[in-house]
Amino acid sequence: MKKAFLAGFASLMLITTLSAPALAANVGGVDIPDTYTAGNTELQLNGAGTRSKFFMDLYVGSLYVPRVQKDGNAVVEADEPQAITLHITSGMITSDRMTEATMEGFEASTGGDMSAVKADIDQFMSVFKEEIKEGDVFDLVYLPGQGVKVLKNGEEKDTVGDLEFKKALFGIWLSDDPAQKSLKKDMLGL
Repeated sequence: MKKAFLAGFASLMLITTLSAPALAANVGGVDIPDTYTAGNTELQLNGAGTRSKFFMDLYVGSLYVPRVQKDGNAVVEADEPQAITLHITSGMITSDRMTEATMEGFEASTGGDMSAVKADIDQFMSVFKEEIKEGDVFDLVYLPGQGVKVLKNGEEKDTVGDLEFKKALFGIWLSDDPAQKSLKKDMLGL
């Protein structure tokens, strides 16, 4: 009876392990899955890191791509399914602060000329009008020909822009003037 119980328990543990999503890492207390499904494409975790400001961790950013990529500009320019996830890890992030920081990011990623994607940026920024709290997760999922799907806590909020907008958005973290250089390196797995 004891052997049967142990064998059953071992089988149950094996099944549970095989059915659980694979986690690539734990970054800043956030479990990061090693894959992300964007449309019909399974993306691979390229890298993840923590966005910090004034010695405070604000969120964990993760980059998912079809194949590992170490060049930020190549990721930004690619017209292929990609995703960035942002796991909010601080209660210090408010809607106003997220809006302000994101606008600064767009300013930097576009070299100060947001005119080509201004309407898309305005549409995108409306997602941050809702309250933002610790534990929220934003998924920014680019699908060619569809634009950037914006999800908050798994709920699709909007689809914005095209490839040009995606370049400006992903450029916030991966351009030559990123929001935080160490986060860019972590997202690129460097």
